[in-house]
Amino acid sequence: MLFGTITVPPAVIQEIAPSVTLPEWIEHRALIQNIGPLIMQASLGQGESEAISLALESNARLIILDDRPARRLAQSLSLPVIGTLGILLLAKKKNLIPAIKPCLEELLRFDFRIAPFLQEQVLQEQVLKDAGESP
Repeated sequence: MLFGTITVPPAVIQEIAPSVTLPEWIEHRALIQNIGPLIMQASLGQGESEAISLALESNARLIILDDRPARRLAQSLSLPVIGTLGILLLAKKKNLIPAIKPCLEELLRFDFRIAPFLQEQVLQEQVLKDAGESP
């Protein structure tokens, strides 16, 4: 297992719950404080805003974000960020998955949003090469 427990805020649960049964290693936690003005001004989605706020509240060791503006804001707030592709790479390096490419293709089949130029770059270069896979 890469991470023990992943803690998510209510808005993230609302975004994914209609289509996914959550495993027991995903913990739902409400925010204690209101979302701060700096995060509100960033015009992010509710899930990203709550996730950044929860990460700050709980002194998270890592936050999972794929949305570029959300990643930039989190990094500016000194939160360590990883995205889906980084998780796949880490899982491959720890021998938890045999290959990244089939996982990425499956994600794309289920409407995982990735910029076309980045998808091409990822599939043919950066992540797959880092994982020791051929495009």
